[in-house]
Amino acid sequence: MGHARPSLSRKLPLDTDNDLIIVNNSLTPAVGEITHLSGRLLDAHGAPIKNAVIEIWQVDNTGTYLQERDQKSAGGFDPDFQGFGRFETGSNGEYRFRTIKPVPYPTRPAPHIHFMVGIKGRGPWTTQLYVKGHPGNQRDRIYRLIGEAKAQEAVTADFMPVKDSRLGELTARFDIVHDPTAIA
Repeated sequence: MGHARPSLSRKLPLDTDNDLIIVNNSLTPAVGEITHLSGRLLDAHGAPIKNAVIEIWQVDNTGTYLQERDQKSAGGFDPDFQGFGRFETGSNGEYRFRTIKPVPYPTRPAPHIHFMVGIKGRGPWTTQLYVKGHPGNQRDRIYRLIGEAKAQEAVTADFMPVKDSRLGELTARFDIVHDPTAIA
């Protein structure tokens, strides 16, 4: 559900690293609340999964996905936001991204970040991360389809201020559990 990741609908951006707020060597950062997003990819028993590829994509501060930019006039999106990132998990299953806090847009009142997880020998799968306590969550059709509160909590995270950050940066932690026996 939701928007296709950029690589499924169009070419990937030239910059596909894990820092979404700086495109290539630009000096101009993306507009939005800078967020250090991290977590671990774990199996159903809590063991880390290494060498998996985690991809994320999300709208910019104007509510525009990367693949929608060619449909908007100049100034209708943030050209300094990468919109897509990729990271390979380390030996402890850890991943890290620097992005912006997600924002809602007209068809999705719940701000979210899309995740695609690729594990060698298994098909890729997707999930979404939501902002804990955001009032748009309960108005969002996809968030409500997740079901019970415990399942919804598993895909939400606090976006908390980074202590002593002069830039007002945030941090969010989202551990992803891969359970191949779970119903998709």
